[in-house]
Amino acid sequence: MFQKKLKKGVQCNICPHNCIMPKGKYGICGIRKNINGQIKLMTYGIISSVNIDPIEKKPLYHFYPGATVFSIGGYGCNFKCGWCQNYEISTERFENLFDGERHTPAEVVKKCKENKSKIIAFTYNEPTIWYEYIYDISKLAKKERIKTVIVTNGYINTEPLKKLIKYIDGVNVDLKSFSAEFYKKNCAGKLKPVLEALKIYKQKWLEVTNLIIPGMNDSEKEIKEMSKWILENLGKETPLHFSRFYPMYKLTHVKPTTKETLIKARKIAKKFLDYVYIGNVQDTEMNSTKCPKCKKIVIERTGYTVYNKTKKGKCPYCGYKIAGEF
Repeated sequence: MFQKKLKKGVQCNICPHNCIMPKGKYGICGIRKNINGQIKLMTYGIISSVNIDPIEKKPLYHFYPGATVFSIGGYGCNFKCGWCQNYEISTERFENLFDGERHTPAEVVKKCKENKSKIIAFTYNEPTIWYEYIYDISKLAKKERIKTVIVTNGYINTEPLKKLIKYIDGVNVDLKSFSAEFYKKNCAGKLKPVLEALKIYKQKWLEVTNLIIPGMNDSEKEIKEMSKWILENLGKETPLHFSRFYPMYKLTHVKPTTKETLIKARKIAKKFLDYVYIGNVQDTEMNSTKCPKCKKIVIERTGYTVYNKTKKGKCPYCGYKIAGEF
């Protein structure tokens, strides 16, 4: 699936790295390998993490607010971010794993039902490199009337994404920066493919997260350009989450993002977008959803405690339709 045979090996075309793998070698993600001239997902069915999470933790604020989701993650990543909060699993390669228990898509769907959740989330590491597995789960979940959401860096090629998106219901894309140089230097990737993927993901419910790292992607100019691009390409109703950075992994020397920086970024983005939030900080005012028309709080959030006042997705005060799925 999505591969091309070349003289030097087999090219994997799931993500824009388009890794060419000689026989027996892995791609950048560390979990896709050339086995006798075929790309094989070595971690099919191997799950690194399972949790029951609030949907707001993804973060998805306009996709069934207050719902619980059955969250699963795998191993590996196609980015090399020095601030990764899940680096223990994202930097792991299959050759270093114990090839143990595997879980079929049917078992994942069954487990989701047993936990009384109606949503499965693919999260924690980069799920799109787990492509065949999440595709099979999502296809089965749709038959069982279970929603699926994906929390992703957006680094996937157009063709596989168009096939996958048919079975995905909600998406949060972590837009690392609005600078091509930032992506090249800090993620070992490119910005343009992420922007193209965002346009395709917009077919379903989409929210965007931007982790603000002091001195790296926090300029007012960049935040303004990013917000304007979202407005013009994804629409003013697309929620944008500015998330607070905390020192970890290879960036322990960088100080945490100040709340003032987050508030300033939110103020800039609000000139373009209807729904802008700040994350990784406790602030009911800045994490609650206000009606764009009458400005009253319609979804109140204190931490992960959610009080949804909307009526069939509409403002209870003025009747304005709040963007999202309810």
